Amino acid sequence: MRDFEDSTLWRISTYERMRAETGDSGFARLNAKSVLSTTLSAELSQLQRAQSPGDALEVVAACVRQKESALILLQHRALVWPLTLFPQHNLYHLPRSIVESLQLGVRDLEVIAVEPPGLRPPGHAIHERIADGPGYRPLAPLLWTLALHAPRATLFDDIAGRAAYRLVSDFRPDAGALAGALGPALKRLRVEISSLADIARWPGMDRERAARLLNGVYLQGGLMVLRTHTAARDSDRGWLRGWWRAGR
Repeated sequence: MRDFEDSTLWRISTYERMRAETGDSGFARLNAKSVLSTTLSAELSQLQRAQSPGDALEVVAACVRQKESALILLQHRALVWPLTLFPQHNLYHLPRSIVESLQLGVRDLEVIAVEPPGLRPPGHAIHERIADGPGYRPLAPLLWTLALHAPRATLFDDIAGRAAYRLVSDFRPDAGALAGALGPALKRLRVEISSLADIARWPGMDRERAARLLNGVYLQGGLMVLRTHTAARDSDRGWLRGWWRAGR
């Protein structure tokens, strides 16, 4: 049976055959009694009720909000990517980097299962199940890449609605976040308080890019959401209602 130390990835057909034959994903757990926390399970159940359990960005965001480690099995390009998140350590583990593949374009990224982590982070007092090799990577670049390229292109519910936004003063974006029009937008958000509609009108931006930028900063804990500021405006849902009325 394969394990996390493998440098290769399973094809989705192999994973599905293993699941059908054994009832198990084929990825080792820390122990047989290991379970997800109650709070994370509740968030995942809420996604299930909202019919978005496969939304990779939402599932990753739930783990980050709860600061809970988890194994997220992703389907991408006909492969199963066993992504283990360690939010408290700002790390993740994958046998192979997925960032470059996501940057080429994403149409099929989907969560197929969420399990307790089968690995521990480097430096853990219990050395068992700390993986060898270069599979551990900093979390921030992955969060940013997911926000920019995952299928979801609208604001998280937590930051949507009537709001204005600004960067937290000590937020330092990853170097890769400063490319293109996003760099100047992040610099403006450091000194300006702006709504989603305002940001969408900045040079090189549009509404989708603005939403993805805000989602990326939010995932990294760098976003101030101001509900009562004079710059606050309705975000996606208010804009869609206005567009619908105008078009009738």
